[in-house]
Amino acid sequence: MSDKQGLSEYGKQIMNQLQDGLAEQVIASLGALDAELPKLIVNYAFADVVGRPGLDLKTREMITIASLITLGNAQPQLALHMKAALNIGVTPAELLEIVIQMAVYAGVPACMNAISTYKSVLAATNVSP
Repeated sequence: MSDKQGLSEYGKQIMNQLQDGLAEQVIASLGALDAELPKLIVNYAFADVVGRPGLDLKTREMITIASLITLGNAQPQLALHMKAALNIGVTPAELLEIVIQMAVYAGVPACMNAISTYKSVLAATNVSP
Protein backbone atom coordinates (compact mmCIF):
# COMPACT_ATOMS: atom_id res chain seq x y z
CA MET A 1 0.00 0.00 0.00
CA SER A 2 1.29 3.47 -0.89
CA ASP A 3 0.35 6.92 0.34
CA LYS A 4 -0.44 9.92 -1.87
CA GLN A 5 3.30 10.53 -2.45
CA GLY A 6 3.73 6.97 -3.70
CA LEU A 7 5.58 5.95 -0.54
CA SER A 8 5.12 2.49 0.87
CA GLU A 9 3.40 2.37 4.25
CA TYR A 10 5.18 -0.96 4.84
CA GLY A 11 8.58 0.67 4.23
CA LYS A 12 7.74 3.53 6.59
CA GLN A 13 6.58 1.06 9.23
CA ILE A 14 9.89 -0.81 9.07
CA MET A 15 11.87 2.42 9.30
CA ASN A 16 9.88 3.55 12.32
CA GLN A 17 10.51 0.21 14.04
CA LEU A 18 14.20 1.00 13.84
CA GLN A 19 13.83 4.52 15.19
CA ASP A 20 10.66 6.34 16.07
CA GLY A 21 10.03 9.02 13.44
CA LEU A 22 12.85 7.85 11.15
CA ALA A 23 10.62 7.61 8.08
CA GLU A 24 9.42 11.19 8.33
CA GLN A 25 12.95 12.47 9.02
CA VAL A 26 14.33 10.71 5.96
CA ILE A 27 11.38 11.71 3.77
CA ALA A 28 11.74 15.37 4.75
CA SER A 29 15.52 15.42 4.37
CA LEU A 30 15.64 13.66 1.00
CA GLY A 31 12.43 15.22 -0.29
CA ALA A 32 13.98 18.66 0.15
CA LEU A 33 16.58 17.64 -2.43
CA ASP A 34 14.34 15.77 -4.87
CA ALA A 35 10.68 14.76 -4.67
CA GLU A 36 11.38 11.23 -5.96
CA LEU A 37 14.41 10.48 -3.75
CA PRO A 38 12.43 9.31 -0.69
CA LYS A 39 10.94 6.50 -2.79
CA LEU A 40 14.40 5.01 -3.28
CA ILE A 41 14.90 4.62 0.45
CA VAL A 42 11.34 3.99 1.68
CA ASN A 43 10.06 1.80 -1.14
CA TYR A 44 13.16 0.07 -2.45
CA ALA A 45 15.58 -0.14 0.48
CA PHE A 46 13.04 -0.74 3.24
CA ALA A 47 9.82 -2.14 1.74
CA ASP A 48 11.35 -4.20 -1.07
CA VAL A 49 14.68 -5.29 0.44
CA VAL A 50 14.63 -5.01 4.24
CA GLY A 51 10.98 -6.06 4.28
CA ARG A 52 11.57 -9.33 2.46
CA PRO A 53 10.72 -12.55 4.28
CA GLY A 54 13.54 -14.88 5.21
CA LEU A 55 15.48 -12.85 7.78
CA ASP A 56 14.14 -11.03 10.79
CA LEU A 57 14.82 -7.33 11.30
CA LYS A 58 17.36 -7.95 14.06
CA THR A 59 19.46 -10.18 11.81
CA ARG A 60 19.20 -7.69 8.94
CA GLU A 61 20.42 -4.86 11.17
CA MET A 62 23.35 -6.95 12.38
CA ILE A 63 24.33 -7.68 8.77
CA THR A 64 23.92 -4.00 7.86
CA ILE A 65 26.22 -2.97 10.71
CA ALA A 66 28.88 -5.45 9.62
CA SER A 67 28.67 -4.15 6.07
CA LEU A 68 28.91 -0.51 7.13
CA ILE A 69 31.96 -1.29 9.26
CA THR A 70 33.53 -2.99 6.25
CA LEU A 71 32.96 0.11 4.12
CA GLY A 72 34.92 2.11 6.68
CA ASN A 73 33.60 5.47 5.52
CA ALA A 74 29.96 5.51 6.58
CA GLN A 75 30.13 6.54 10.24
CA PRO A 76 26.82 8.50 10.28
CA GLN A 77 24.96 5.54 8.78
CA LEU A 78 26.80 3.15 11.11
CA ALA A 79 25.71 5.19 14.14
CA LEU A 80 22.10 5.28 12.90
CA HIS A 81 22.02 1.51 12.39
CA MET A 82 23.75 0.81 15.72
CA LYS A 83 21.06 2.87 17.47
CA ALA A 84 18.38 1.09 15.44
CA ALA A 85 19.83 -2.30 16.36
CA LEU A 86 19.70 -1.42 20.05
CA ASN A 87 16.07 -0.30 19.57
CA ILE A 88 15.05 -3.67 18.15
CA GLY A 89 16.79 -5.95 20.62
CA VAL A 90 20.45 -6.26 19.70
CA THR A 91 22.35 -6.09 22.97
CA PRO A 92 25.39 -3.87 23.50
CA ALA A 93 27.47 -7.05 23.92
CA GLU A 94 26.24 -8.41 20.56
CA LEU A 95 26.97 -5.07 18.92
CA LEU A 96 30.52 -5.09 20.29
CA GLU A 97 31.03 -8.65 19.02
CA ILE A 98 30.01 -7.56 15.52
CA VAL A 99 32.59 -4.76 15.71
CA ILE A 100 35.33 -7.10 16.93
CA GLN A 101 34.46 -9.73 14.29
CA MET A 102 34.95 -7.14 11.56
CA ALA A 103 38.59 -6.61 12.60
CA VAL A 104 39.34 -9.90 10.83
CA TYR A 105 37.43 -9.09 7.65
CA ALA A 106 37.57 -5.29 7.37
CA GLY A 107 40.85 -4.62 9.15
CA VAL A 108 41.87 -3.16 12.47
CA PRO A 109 41.47 0.50 11.40
CA ALA A 110 37.85 -0.11 10.39
CA CYS A 111 37.29 -1.92 13.68
CA MET A 112 38.80 0.96 15.66
CA ASN A 113 36.58 3.47 13.83
CA ALA A 114 33.57 1.29 14.62
CA ILE A 115 34.59 1.09 18.28
CA SER A 116 34.57 4.89 18.41
CA THR A 117 31.10 4.93 16.86
CA TYR A 118 29.95 2.18 19.24
CA LYS A 119 31.12 4.17 22.27
CA SER A 120 29.45 7.34 20.97
CA VAL A 121 26.18 5.49 20.33
CA LEU A 122 26.14 3.98 23.82
CA ALA A 123 26.83 7.41 25.34
CA ALA A 124 24.13 9.08 23.23
CA THR A 125 21.54 6.45 24.10
CA ASN A 126 22.54 6.10 27.78
CA VAL A 127 23.06 2.37 27.29
CA SER A 128 25.70 0.52 29.29
CA PRO A 129 28.11 -1.88 27.57
